[in-house]
Amino acid sequence: MTDFACDYPAARVVPSPNHGERVGVEAPDMIILHYTGMETAAAALDWLCREESQVSSHYFVHEDGRVDQLVAENRRAWHAGKSIWKGETDINSRSIGIEIANAGHPGGLPDFPPEQIVAVVELCRNCGERWSITPERVLAHSDVAPIRKVDPGEKFPWATLAAGGVGHWVAPAPIGGGRFFQRGDQGQPVEAVQSMLSLYGYGIEVTGVFCEKTEGAVAAFQRHFRPAQVDGIADISTLDTLHRLLSALPNFSV
Repeated sequence: MTDFACDYPAARVVPSPNHGERVGVEAPDMIILHYTGMETAAAALDWLCREESQVSSHYFVHEDGRVDQLVAENRRAWHAGKSIWKGETDINSRSIGIEIANAGHPGGLPDFPPEQIVAVVELCRNCGERWSITPERVLAHSDVAPIRKVDPGEKFPWATLAAGGVGHWVAPAPIGGGRFFQRGDQGQPVEAVQSMLSLYGYGIEVTGVFCEKTEGAVAAFQRHFRPAQVDGIADISTLDTLHRLLSALPNFSV
């Protein structure tokens, strides 16, 4: 299917051949945000529309705020790869994927232009309203694929999205002293850290051992919710921010 009507009125159709049937779900219930991580938007868009790439997204947001739709929303775009959230492993079938033109870490983490973020907010709000996607299920690629992916990166303005009604957010706790947990630590406190991350949705086992996967999940959490310091160490600031996010979830009690 290369010819379709835009689901989002402000978009233009730039079809990608890379898509399939959604599996096991009637409708998307997640939005996954990415950066392109390539030198130019034109090169990234071209790659997403080439059959040989075997990757795609539903939407592509240019630096100037223009929005292209590559795959119809009722189809399964190929953007998340191997990923997990709340035990669900076929994130592509459950999600709408949005690629945001930005050179990312390979290009020195440039700022996202304001007009681009305005467009991302409007697109996410539109998709979220039409598909009844809850705020806590608007996520970073790095949230669903810790260690493997780091986009859209620690400079992505999640607070601005939240101010526009997109995503789940609390103000990060200030970075300070106090007890912390890191790679190699073991015991009940580590179990508690892992349990909180798992409850929020990260794909992590509760083992009581602060392993590489735990470190990766902590770093992914920091990159999204406490971006001032992304080091994979579960310090007081990280844990306080995580606890308040959990407490702010609907029908959740800690």
